[in-house]
Amino acid sequence: MTNKLRIYFVVGEDSGDALGVKLIDAFEELSQEITPMGLAGEKMKEKGVASLFDISELSVMGISAVASKLPSLLKRIKQTANDVIDKKPDVLLLIDSPEFSYRVAKKVRKQLPQVKIVKYVAPTVWAWRPGRAKKIKPYIDHIMAILPFEPELLKKLGGPDATYVGHPLAAEMPVIETKSKKKCAAIPKLVVLPGSRRGELKLMLPIIRDTLQILRDRGNDFEVTLPAVTRLETEIQEHTKDWKVKPIIVSGEESKIEAFKNADLALATSGTVILELALYKVPMISIYQLDRIMMRLRHIITAWTTALPNLIADYPFIPERLNENAHPEHLARMLERLMLAGEERNVQLKGFDKITKQLKNEKSGAVVAAQKIIELTSK
Repeated sequence: MTNKLRIYFVVGEDSGDALGVKLIDAFEELSQEITPMGLAGEKMKEKGVASLFDISELSVMGISAVASKLPSLLKRIKQTANDVIDKKPDVLLLIDSPEFSYRVAKKVRKQLPQVKIVKYVAPTVWAWRPGRAKKIKPYIDHIMAILPFEPELLKKLGGPDATYVGHPLAAEMPVIETKSKKKCAAIPKLVVLPGSRRGELKLMLPIIRDTLQILRDRGNDFEVTLPAVTRLETEIQEHTKDWKVKPIIVSGEESKIEAFKNADLALATSGTVILELALYKVPMISIYQLDRIMMRLRHIITAWTTALPNLIADYPFIPERLNENAHPEHLARMLERLMLAGEERNVQLKGFDKITKQLKNEKSGAVVAAQKIIELTSK
């Protein structure tokens, strides 16, 4: 048993909340006592972490959304930094919401230079603005990377030291037989995922609605399930109430997992969920629509793919349709092809097998991350 660690979490989204909970559990598994504090979502609150304020305020998408909420975000940045300075933790742990958390880190570094500042999940310098790696080094002591190629890339770009801890999804990797996914059920089960942020719903739901209608108008019979983030379920119900092809809306982690296990194919908004679907071996199409300001700035995006499985495998086996290319007429025809047992499905299934092997770990990512934090604070 080592000395109790005081850890200040900065969490702004559901995915970060899930990582925070796993990390708290990992410290317990390692018999390391901690005092968790800071910003927390619902899962972390169940562990007794009292959040400084409701983190839904930080769940904003795109530059335009950040700009519209800038006054309140600046207020919360100051409030959070002051709280960290007042509580003097051993570790400031930033998980997501980089536009917010990095600003907090800068203020804390000036006032409390002795506090270890750790980022869990590397910035997506492989996707855009690679200069960020070098820029954050003065106020980030270490990064817990969840993709295998990130530590070397960060080093090459002059960024902070990083440790590959493994992707959090890999710890709960399901055992799905590839052969069971080679063909669809008589009535294919289609999962649609519009994203986990309000801004994404407004952009993605109309594309999904029109695609489903075209797919049905072309004579296809299928069942549709929409796993919703719990806090957005009412909003999604409202958005979809007039749809001619109505999805079955489910919420909660268990319902989502059940939908993924039973799914024959998916139409999904690009994000972590693409990797999750890949681990459940669900052939899919990845779609995305940038907001209006990011559309003007899309020339700064350097990534050759937005789908994490493609990045991990290092070749494009999951089809992507972004922005104006996410055309419902095109998407409907692509889904028709995925409903057939054939090359389109087989290419993806082979890719799923490849990344499953790459991500398989002896220890969970959270345990490796917790061990590294203990090591960093013992120096």
